[in-house]
Amino acid sequence: MSQAPEKVLAPAPRLLTYAVTVIVAARNEEGFIEDCVHSLLEMDAPAGGFEVIVAEGNSTDRTRSILDRLVAENDRLRVVENRRQIAPAAWNEAIRAARGDYIAIMGAHARYPRDYIVRCLEFAKKTSADNVGGPAIAEGRSYFQRANAASHHSPFSVGGASWHSLDYEGPARTVFGGFYRRDLFERVGYFDEELVRDSDAEFNFRLELKGGTIYQSPSIHSWYQPRGSTIALFKQYRQYGYWKVRIMQKHGRTPAVRQYVPAAFLAGLVALVAATVVTAVTGPQLIAAIARDALLAVLASYAIVLIIASVTTAARYGWSLLPALPLTFASYHAGYGVGFLTGIYDFLIRKRTRPRASMSELTR
Repeated sequence: MSQAPEKVLAPAPRLLTYAVTVIVAARNEEGFIEDCVHSLLEMDAPAGGFEVIVAEGNSTDRTRSILDRLVAENDRLRVVENRRQIAPAAWNEAIRAARGDYIAIMGAHARYPRDYIVRCLEFAKKTSADNVGGPAIAEGRSYFQRANAASHHSPFSVGGASWHSLDYEGPARTVFGGFYRRDLFERVGYFDEELVRDSDAEFNFRLELKGGTIYQSPSIHSWYQPRGSTIALFKQYRQYGYWKVRIMQKHGRTPAVRQYVPAAFLAGLVALVAATVVTAVTGPQLIAAIARDALLAVLASYAIVLIIASVTTAARYGWSLLPALPLTFASYHAGYGVGFLTGIYDFLIRKRTRPRASMSELTR
């Protein structure tokens, strides 16, 4: 005797009581989570008000106890548990619990102007875009942080990505953080929790493929602190490059052609070095000379462009940064290129289903 199919209950209707839900992912942030939450709750409220949801990632410090105390003090603050302890899982948990018509994803390590939420809502309604946002203004304290901040805003660092530009306004492929229509996640899906890095970029790419729109305005801006060393910057962009291959594997291509350039340049450079060494030992002298001259030409061309970009950036942000800028630009390019090539080897050649550990750990 066959059993009747199990009855699936429809989800309860979501109670919309706010115009906006602000979402923050946090783990082991006892040193500043209280100041962060207070600064968010004190922001200018749009018509309809807003709530704040912190997705707490099973912290091993006092973060959760601090949040529990703050929740008892303010009914606009709620905490949800993020068992997976990564950003996309945190965002998804908070979105499912959200009671706002719009979702503002905000960073625990970023600074925002008081009118940030109001501005986002204003542009979302004015443009009817599915996601609006603005540039991330990098600000540094240490010497290398300031150098990384300056290179962050140069088109040479990431090929002119719009969210690195302080002045761009118009359609964009992705924006920092993001201010989304809540119903968008029912249509497009949620953030891909497989992606430790780039899950927001992948979501926006998915949105674009489904005909959605993203709008950037310099009126919507925030500040964040970049990595404090070239090594940390290299590791950060190595992970970005690595996970971009997973996006390419998932969708058949990456969002922009410029994202292939660092890996193509690095692969070409390695090929020229190998050809130079091999032909110097075994090949005819003419071929060896051609390989050597081609290698020198590529290295000289990159060095010239590197110097020009460093000088123009130093002229805008301070000449004292000039010695460090070539290193920061090279860290962007080498890190991304190494990560992308490693991703090709892991995901496309070896067909790995799990990423290597060094590409999954969160770095700062």
